[in-house]
Amino acid sequence: GAEGSTLMSYFSKNQIRTLKPKITFSTLRDLQCPVLQSSELQGKPEESCSTEELFEWLGAVLNHVSLDNKSSSFLSTYCCPEPNTMVEKAFLCTITGFIIPEKIIQLLEQLCCYFGEPKLAHWLTLTVHGFADSPVSWRESEHGFHKGGENLYNFVIFRNLDYWLQMAVGTNDDCPP
Repeated sequence: GAEGSTLMSYFSKNQIRTLKPKITFSTLRDLQCPVLQSSELQGKPEESCSTEELFEWLGAVLNHVSLDNKSSSFLSTYCCPEPNTMVEKAFLCTITGFIIPEKIIQLLEQLCCYFGEPKLAHWLTLTVHGFADSPVSWRESEHGFHKGGENLYNFVIFRNLDYWLQMAVGTNDDCPP
């Protein structure tokens, strides 16, 4: 209607344009992956890794940290938690930009469909990381982006469609209900 044309003329007059999310795909080869059991959140020695170990490992993978535990010109090293398994190929898709919640739900549903046919993967993840200065907050607390801006959650979906939901918020933020 008339309101839409007024709104569009405002945007074009002020040189505001639409930006589409940036999508990148990569294949990770010979990746050591933690062994997970959907019913074992704390992990079991020599059987499966815990949720915390997975979360740390996933952060390293998403940030392209070397997992070979060899020192070079840096001070620290990292290796995949035990027990782990070598995966010949892992697929990583990164979408950068503003994504509405409905699209995230749609992505999650599509990932669940992945297990509809027999697959080799035992689990997969969907990580949603908000902008550090996002106005999003939980309950009555202001988002504490001045202290670090943590604002993310991660779904780990298993072959049997059980899932883990991991959340990280800043030290001044309340956890979601």
